[in-house]
Parts: sequence; structure tokens; C-alpha cells
Amino acid sequence: MAVCHVTDQDFEEKVLKSDIPVLVDFWAAWCGPCRAIAPVIEELAEEYAGKLKVCKMNVDENPVTPGKFGIRAIPTLIFFKNGQPVDQITGAVAKSTIESVIKRILG
Repeated sequence: MAVCHVTDQDFEEKVLKSDIPVLVDFWAAWCGPCRAIAPVIEELAEEYAGKLKVCKMNVDENPVTPGKFGIRAIPTLIFFKNGQPVDQITGAVAKSTIESVIKRILG
């Protein structure tokens, strides 16, 4: 399953009501580090398909949701489980760093 794109309008449906954990990548087109980790996000979406939903949200096009979650810097990855944020990573980090959080959340 590919990366899904979420908006302020469908965030609740796609993320908060998901029956599996969700990783949301808050990004913007002008953000270099966001573009740098994009291939990693795509890889993780493929590797954890069926166990983890991976979504991207463009913060320029969707200002409401990032505000709700206090996003101050991008890229910010927030991990949701049962409709609640359970972990967060800010900045472009190694794939192994993201994976260690995923493995912990998936248990």
C-alpha cells in the first residue's frame, strides 16, 4: 500500500479512526529535510503495509491539523494508535530511528 495523503477534512476518518496504527508525516514542498526523508517514508509504507498506515500531510495546504498537534518544525512524524498520538519525531532522522518507534508501537 502506498502512502496516503490526508487533509484537514479527512484526518479524523483516515487517521484517528484507523483500525491500525498510523504514521503521519507533516511536511511541505519547500522543506529540504522533508524531501530528504520522503523516500524513507515510502519504503516504510511498503515494508509495513497492512500493519501500519503511512500518511503525509502538507502543512501549507492544511493549517488546522498541524496547529492542533503543536507542529512547530517540519518534518515532524507523529505516530497514532487508537486515535491518540503515542510518539513523535521531529527532523530528518535515520530510517532505523523511525523503525525502532514503529516496532515499539506495533509491539
